[in-house]
Amino acid sequence: MSVEVETRDCAALSEAEIEDMAAMGGAFDLARLNTAKEEWVLCTTATESGKLHGFTFSTLERIGGTPCVLIGLLSVKRSGKRDAVLKGLMSEAFHRALMAFPDEDVVVGSRFVSADGLDAFKQLSELIPRPGHRAVGEERAWGRRLARRFGVDANYDEKTFIVGKKGRSGFLDFESAKPDKIAPDIVNLFDGVMSSAGGSLIVHGWTMAEDLVKLGRR
Repeated sequence: MSVEVETRDCAALSEAEIEDMAAMGGAFDLARLNTAKEEWVLCTTATESGKLHGFTFSTLERIGGTPCVLIGLLSVKRSGKRDAVLKGLMSEAFHRALMAFPDEDVVVGSRFVSADGLDAFKQLSELIPRPGHRAVGEERAWGRRLARRFGVDANYDEKTFIVGKKGRSGFLDFESAKPDKIAPDIVNLFDGVMSSAGGSLIVHGWTMAEDLVKLGRR
């Protein structure tokens, strides 16, 4: 059976649904998820045969006039379906962006704690930061904007895109089934992320309007 995705307003989530998310076995506990319900606008769930396999808390908004998909937190169950679940959640995010921002280029941003999660952004262009690329002024400016939006700018280093501490109030929680297949230069992006201090890496990329039509198609 295929993975089914559904998006609802966070305000409509019941206590039982939040408890199911906490019981799924990801990185976020009940307290964090209840806070996410208040902080974010949209919640997308991915299920198979009625069982929860993943979810996101996100919002579609404009920052300085530019349309954005902001993923506050995302979690995928550690199962054999994890790749299909991640794909389903991201496809839904692209579809929502297409509906909200037709004919526009869109920024997609989130926080990451390991290279595994970057698979979610593999269809984006001009990913920042990325191996072998020295970020320029506007790219760094987007890092600062996202750090402010995520509420972690006090501990953010605009040169490395790293939140040094207290940066895990939300992030993309995904563990690859094949971590040995991740390119070493991608893994190296996280060398300075201090897990013990709650560090994270802010990553953003673009989907051009013509690409969004394909990514968001149903």
